[in-house]
Amino acid sequence: MSAEGGTKAVLAALTANLGIAVMKFVAFFLTGASSMLAEGIHSVADSGNQVLLLLGGKRATRAATPEHPFGFGRERYIYSFLVAIVLFSVGGLFALYEAYHKAHEVHEGVPNELIEGRWWWVAIVVLLGSIVMEGFSFRTAVTESNKTRGDVSWPDFIRRAKSPELPVILLEDLAALIGLVLALLGVGLSKLTGNGYFDVAGTAGIGLLLVCVAVVLGLETKSLLLGESATPDAERRLRERLEQTDGVDRVIHMRTMHLGPEELLVGVKIGVPPESDAAAVAASIDAAERAMREAEPTASVIYVEPDIYVENHHRDPRPEPPSPVGH
Repeated sequence: MSAEGGTKAVLAALTANLGIAVMKFVAFFLTGASSMLAEGIHSVADSGNQVLLLLGGKRATRAATPEHPFGFGRERYIYSFLVAIVLFSVGGLFALYEAYHKAHEVHEGVPNELIEGRWWWVAIVVLLGSIVMEGFSFRTAVTESNKTRGDVSWPDFIRRAKSPELPVILLEDLAALIGLVLALLGVGLSKLTGNGYFDVAGTAGIGLLLVCVAVVLGLETKSLLLGESATPDAERRLRERLEQTDGVDRVIHMRTMHLGPEELLVGVKIGVPPESDAAAVAASIDAAERAMREAEPTASVIYVEPDIYVENHHRDPRPEPPSPVGH
């Protein structure tokens, strides 16, 4: 997944959320609607999250150092994990607290500007405008994602993507659109019925939604931080090219791990002909490295171990599938 596509989606989301946040806070001050305050905080949290994603992308481009010889590609995963924390705490938990606080006010009969004031229509206008702006941001994220998604389903794309920006923006924008609908229902029903509990319910719904999205993001990003292997398609391409390489009898076993979204570590043990001398083995290793880089350009760090293959004398210790291996 290209970093450019992710950056474009992040910038589109940041621009939309800054404008939306201002409108929501104006609507809250005029109407007192708790769902507008929750949505305003949500947009502020989203804007901060987009800044974090941009910062993570920038820091990830730093050159490798002796202390960090594999580079800083995982910075993008770290900042994406911070996004999940911000969304959970600043967005979700604040909205739930605001719903709790507003419920007490409704119960105690505190005057409600949304129901009794003359500015109630501002919240409706702001929410409708926000849905339009958020829709444009969501469309940008979908368009950029479709360039690399292929024919996989959206849940699989979110789960398998190695570049965190687009999945984060997709989930954030989707949550924002659903949250805006909940806020619109809460505000509209409160005004129509004169019952402030509808506004409370809309606010609570927004909080629960953001908490759920934050948990999903946190779990997916944690997996990336721990170190995910290449996609099955990438591993298949690597294995097929190696098996077609002169001087390589077979792939005994292979390990892959993403050092960053576009940086793949590959460690492979290859079987070479028993009669090979040192020069032939060295040539086989060089050919194997070239073949893997051609098959998967993201393979930036490659380690090849040659061995003499003897059927059934040694097996890949992983519980995974594959063909009998040995030396």
